[in-house]
Amino acid sequence: MKNAAMKALMLGAVAFVAMAGTANAQNQTTPRGWNYEIKDGKRVPKANRVTNADGSWREETKQGKCVTVKERTAAGEYKETRQCNAD
Repeated sequence: MKNAAMKALMLGAVAFVAMAGTANAQNQTTPRGWNYEIKDGKRVPKANRVTNADGSWREETKQGKCVTVKERTAAGEYKETRQCNAD
């Protein structure tokens, strides 16, 4: 009888931990420095990057109320600007 009670207790504990992990995964934030975030359990890039056929690109990253724009021309010139709105 003790074995059956112990197994039931263990199964209950495992189910509780699984449910707590599921609830936490929906509100999960990624660590600083990572280039993606978790939305609906899927990895989504934090930045929007547009690459052109000539090799140039433009990338916008949002952090709170600030937007960082990184640009590189086909010639290799790099430019980074940051703008924060105080709304």
